[in-house]
Amino acid sequence: MKILERFSLAGRVAIVTGAGRGIGAGIARAFAEAGADVICAARTQSEIERSAAEVRARGRRALALRCDVMQAAERENLVRAAVEEFGRLDILVNNAGGSPPKPALQTSDADFDTALRFNAGTAFAMTRLAAPRMVESAGRGAVINISSAAGRFPGAGFAAYGTAKAAMDFMTRELAQDFAPLVRVNAIAVGATRTQGLETVLTPEVEAAMLRLTPLGRLGEVEDVAACATYLASPAASYVTGEIVGVAGGQVMLNMQLPRAFE
Repeated sequence: MKILERFSLAGRVAIVTGAGRGIGAGIARAFAEAGADVICAARTQSEIERSAAEVRARGRRALALRCDVMQAAERENLVRAAVEEFGRLDILVNNAGGSPPKPALQTSDADFDTALRFNAGTAFAMTRLAAPRMVESAGRGAVINISSAAGRFPGAGFAAYGTAKAAMDFMTRELAQDFAPLVRVNAIAVGATRTQGLETVLTPEVEAAMLRLTPLGRLGEVEDVAACATYLASPAASYVTGEIVGVAGGQVMLNMQLPRAFE
């Protein structure tokens, strides 16, 4: 097989959660360009319909399926519908997640618990559902968890979100051991990336400060993350599992600096 052929996803079927916009929508488009059919899942139907239309515009089949990953019944329906519609499941991208920065002294027990559940807990539950269906329908598969540089580098204001993503990273390594050799499990530690969410806080001053702390001197683009996800999903990464791949511009610390509690 020629080297570029190893990056093809032709004939594969992928679920992408949080696919309505931003990184999830970018991954759905990239997978379609690489040859995969895509189930676009998120809570807002109009957004996933748009993502599904972008997949179809690239010549692939798509299904827009509303799913709140915090709800067990909706997770189960998502995986079941994917296999029923396309006859197989090869790839799962656990992209749905998040939690806004918040000072530790203002972070309630409920805030902390929700961050853990929304990021690490739902990814675990989705993977536990999807991995057996991958093996049954396709013989093998790949799971990609969308993590964050905040799970690698500590910073004020990220006690809940950073801890949740750190838990996701270690869970990735654990599940890679559980599911080898048939299902590979990897994660992408994403740095500050231009998305609708980031734009809400990205003043010129904030952006300048972030760029000073990013060795490559720019913010990430959705396509940067999508390219890495495509690699990890493809046969090109067939000897890669249990890895946390950084797509963060060379960061060695968080590039969003928030006030400390007692300053």
